[in-house]
Amino acid sequence: MFNGIDFTQKEFLWLLLLVPVLVFWYVLKLKKQTAQLSISSVQGFQRNTIWSTLKHTLFGLRMAAIVLVVLGLARPQTVDVSSKTKTTRGIDIVMAIDVSASMLAKDLKPNRLEALKNVAADFIKGRPNDRIGLVEYAGESYTKTPITSDKSIVLQSLRDIKYNTIITGGTAIGMGLATAVNRIKDSKAKSKIIILLTDGVNNAGFIDPQTASELAVEYGIKTYTIGLGTNGMALSPIAIRNGVFQYGKVQVEIDEELLKEIAEVTGGKYFRANNNRKLKEIYKEIDKLEKTEVEEFKFYNYEEKFRPLIWIALGVLLFEFLLRFTIFRSFI
Repeated sequence: MFNGIDFTQKEFLWLLLLVPVLVFWYVLKLKKQTAQLSISSVQGFQRNTIWSTLKHTLFGLRMAAIVLVVLGLARPQTVDVSSKTKTTRGIDIVMAIDVSASMLAKDLKPNRLEALKNVAADFIKGRPNDRIGLVEYAGESYTKTPITSDKSIVLQSLRDIKYNTIITGGTAIGMGLATAVNRIKDSKAKSKIIILLTDGVNNAGFIDPQTASELAVEYGIKTYTIGLGTNGMALSPIAIRNGVFQYGKVQVEIDEELLKEIAEVTGGKYFRANNNRKLKEIYKEIDKLEKTEVEEFKFYNYEEKFRPLIWIALGVLLFEFLLRFTIFRSFI
């Protein structure tokens, strides 16, 4: 009956202890007032005995009224809580992804590119309040998806990323970073982030990484860099025969010094992912480092429930009063 109801003045509930005291007093008083008479037959008094028993109903009604009044004094109320969130600090993120042939290496499962796409998808899903864009680069770079808050578009674009021969071969880290900077530089967000991932060294493009880093600094863009690939040898594409890649052991070459420099200059951080588990941990750490501040407002709607109890108590008392001075008048 009182599920979801809170009593704001619980101290009045102690008055309910008076009820058993009054019941005890009533029973004690009743025994003192009752005289015993022994006769051979009570047939002539049968009707009066029934009405005398029913008169205890009056006391029951009086007790019920007292209980209702006490519950009313305790001020029962329900509360409806509604919340509204407000994003107070938005973050715009551009993910610059290396799509060169070496990203098909199988040192991560099933390969580097697919492992990245799986982890990046979870990262995107976990940023509901931020805008995210995608940049692809190999020997050149282009914007795959402009920064947008529509995560379905970003996730679909991420799924569509794959190695192709349309983009010039090579690894243009400077071009990838510069394209990402150009895409996010005019953002009005409080924080602007680039996550740049590569598995190689800068060997293509007409913009060197240092210049691109300076552009990021100028526009207040923090860059997190990730070097992807195991230490030593990795099973990587070495040739194409009849449209199918031929794999062989290739030395993993990542310009870690360059990636560290980019991250340090722009205020970011460098990470090395040499397996699937480490890659997941890196994106989780970035997710923790770059949190969107969300302010939550709660609205409380209180509804008082004591009035019906008081009205019912008055009704019970009135009913008891009518019974006392009408039907039970001759037995009191």
